[in-house]
Amino acid sequence: MLRPPAGPALALCLFFMPPICDAVDRVADTALVPAPIGTIRFISPAAGQPALAQSQPDALSAYNTALNQFKSILRQRRAQIESKQPLPNLPGQALYLARNNMISAYKDLTDALPSRIGRPNRFGLPSAYFDADNEPLLKEYESLFKIMQAPPANAQSSDTPFKDVVELGTAIARAKGLDAAHAEVAGRISLGIFFAETNGNQNMGNARSNTYKGSFQSGVSEDQNGQRRWSAIKKSIAAFDPALSARDDKEEARVGNLDHRYNHWTAVRDALVNAHADVFPRIPAIVKALPNPIDQMKLFELIQIIPSPTKTALNSGNLANYRISDPTIMGYLRNNSVFTFGQADRAKTSASFREILNAMWLFDSKFERALAKFNEIKAGKKG
Repeated sequence: MLRPPAGPALALCLFFMPPICDAVDRVADTALVPAPIGTIRFISPAAGQPALAQSQPDALSAYNTALNQFKSILRQRRAQIESKQPLPNLPGQALYLARNNMISAYKDLTDALPSRIGRPNRFGLPSAYFDADNEPLLKEYESLFKIMQAPPANAQSSDTPFKDVVELGTAIARAKGLDAAHAEVAGRISLGIFFAETNGNQNMGNARSNTYKGSFQSGVSEDQNGQRRWSAIKKSIAAFDPALSARDDKEEARVGNLDHRYNHWTAVRDALVNAHADVFPRIPAIVKALPNPIDQMKLFELIQIIPSPTKTALNSGNLANYRISDPTIMGYLRNNSVFTFGQADRAKTSASFREILNAMWLFDSKFERALAKFNEIKAGKKG
């Protein structure tokens, strides 16, 4: 699904950025946005050329301001939570913007002063974008989002959440005509999407959106469409995998009138059938074009973010070189952590799919974890 900026004010700033969500991105648990706090800034067509470098003093001043803003909103939100004060609507939005502004300002600083590029950090962010001395701030950021995005009390979790994703993705792909080997790829890709959307957390809420919820961060209409599409293929799945069909019957009975997005099984099932099942038959060609499993996961995450352009690129016969130049689509990419941080990234007015995949570096650690978990499941470990 297309993921527009969260919140009405952000609808004005597609050019410079933007959910997970709102695809919940998560260095912690939410999608990235490079917007200066309290300002709306547009990128003119001229800004599509290489951005003018800031002077070193200006870049340092902007970074210090952004860093202090991030610290301030972290303290404010922590105090509100601990004192049990009511939180504002979309309580993660200000945190999210402040964090992204800090990362973006640091990239501008290291562009102006490369000597500021420091040591690696535990989050796996490129050192040119993040100062490892600020790791405690991102740890606090993660902690706050974990509280604000906790599943509702009536959410129905699974004891095998990762295995569920793999089995559902595999079964849906088989129902769409894939052989066993390529259906396994679909299961692996499905697990990657789960990590990209929620960092592997089932049934989570969303502190930046009132629309996208649950294990695959779906909207109500997407989930309902998925339910209809699942009904259309369930018989064929029952024929070759009666155990999975029986599990589905059990989960349907369990969910009752609850929002399907808060039962892990039905949330995953409905989201995969809604957004990805029709693309699964293309997996043999995708594997040839993109042999790297993480690139394959990135491509399917783009189905979440910019579905129509991604499908058009797949149909072009030249996926890697297919170019996106529509400013709205570039804005949606920025809304989901691609070409988001620093003046040089935000100034891009077009990009090939190969460039887009390379720019999805914030997803790398999530997809690496998904790949490791998939290998554990294939080895027979509990998922």
